[in-house]
Amino acid sequence: MKIGVCGTGRMGSAIAQRLMSVGHEVGVWNRNPEKTKPLVDAGAKLFGSPADLVEGCEVTVVILLNDTAIEAVYHAPNGILKARLAGKLLIDMSTVRPDTMKSSGSAVLQQGATFVECPVGGTVGPAKEGKLLGLVGGARSDVVRAMPILEQLCRRTEHVGDIGSGSMMKLAVNLPLLVYWQALGEALTICKPLNLPADRLIDILSDTSGTPTAMRGRGPAIAKVLGGAPPGETAFGLAAAKKDLACALQFAASIHAELPVTASALACFEEAEAAGLGDADATSVSTHWTQRSGKS
Repeated sequence: MKIGVCGTGRMGSAIAQRLMSVGHEVGVWNRNPEKTKPLVDAGAKLFGSPADLVEGCEVTVVILLNDTAIEAVYHAPNGILKARLAGKLLIDMSTVRPDTMKSSGSAVLQQGATFVECPVGGTVGPAKEGKLLGLVGGARSDVVRAMPILEQLCRRTEHVGDIGSGSMMKLAVNLPLLVYWQALGEALTICKPLNLPADRLIDILSDTSGTPTAMRGRGPAIAKVLGGAPPGETAFGLAAAKKDLACALQFAASIHAELPVTASALACFEEAEAAGLGDADATSVSTHWTQRSGKS
């Protein structure tokens, strides 16, 4: 099948690699064409615009950074909505506000295409292996059409409602983990007087009921940074995590809900980003807090 990937950042590139590995012909487009080069070198076809990508593929997977990018890529003069959409299938895997997803999906559906949202839980590694958690929103018949592809990308797919529902669920999924990374930094700060080796401290904290499963993969990397090593590979960028917390707060405000812990965590992520950690892994908020607290 010819499948386009619109947006080849960390996750988009990993998804494109997964689709190629299971035998699909993959087309790619990105606002910065340089980010498509490894995929093109591996056999993907480069398209000149989002509209060209959609028209040249049977299915297009959209995975963009934020709401601003969605607005630009869908509505640009050569954007998705300028393509001949009738009969096409679009699967949007971006993590954005539910209202943004609803607006984009509605515009696509009005032009005779099938639209399904499927923001995903997981990072680059699971994306390459087809082991993401898919949080699906859309009409049941449309989801059925998209499911064969989603099953190649996800270890589990949950159809949680109409368009916008998947975005709501994704914000809810990310929120506790991101708050945890800040809470971990605070926990590490009050452990400073113990003077325990970083790897031992992380091992103890990891073996508790309050620890998320993500610590299994990220704990050793956090320990290394605490021990003085440079930050390792970014699995989920801190700037993207900050954006997700902001989206959660914006959506909560729209339904008259209060998220005081999330608001505090967002301020800490904003501080870490201002300190130059935007491109680092989201777990850098933990180590940043221990260093910051040590200077106060």
